[in-house]
Amino acid sequence: MKFKLLIIAGMSAVLAACASTPPATTEAPDSEPPQTTRTETPGTVDQGPVPGTEAHFVATAGDRVFYDLDRSTLTAAGRETLRRQADWLNAYPGTDILIAGNCDERGTREYNLALGARRANAARDYLVSLGVSPSRIQTVSYGKERPTCRESSERCWALNRNATTMISGGVTG
Repeated sequence: MKFKLLIIAGMSAVLAACASTPPATTEAPDSEPPQTTRTETPGTVDQGPVPGTEAHFVATAGDRVFYDLDRSTLTAAGRETLRRQADWLNAYPGTDILIAGNCDERGTREYNLALGARRANAARDYLVSLGVSPSRIQTVSYGKERPTCRESSERCWALNRNATTMISGGVTG
């Protein structure tokens, strides 16, 4: 009897070791942060945004560049974002864009509309210098009228000082 129980226990251990799914663990390894779990249909793989879509543009190139206070000069980070945008736009030559210049809440409406226009034009000019046809680019200034952050703080003001590139036509999906 003991021999049969030993064989059954051994067979159970062998079968458990051969299972196609590893047993779940309750602790993440020390070298990696805990990951969130995703539920997917078996056999599907998340491929990310469909190439040529606005979501793909935002994911691969980024959609905004930021400016310093009262400035419309591109920063190194802004030039890098625009370089990625130019690469994407040159890969999808049928796509048109709108660049919106934005400002923080400080300053008069008129001053911020002019500053927003300079910011949008600086982004446009840099994209053109990288080979994007100017006929594919429109600009607009919203000044301080369309903030992305509504708090009166340095952090929010910095977020609101931007030029945002949006797909306006020719997107594939």
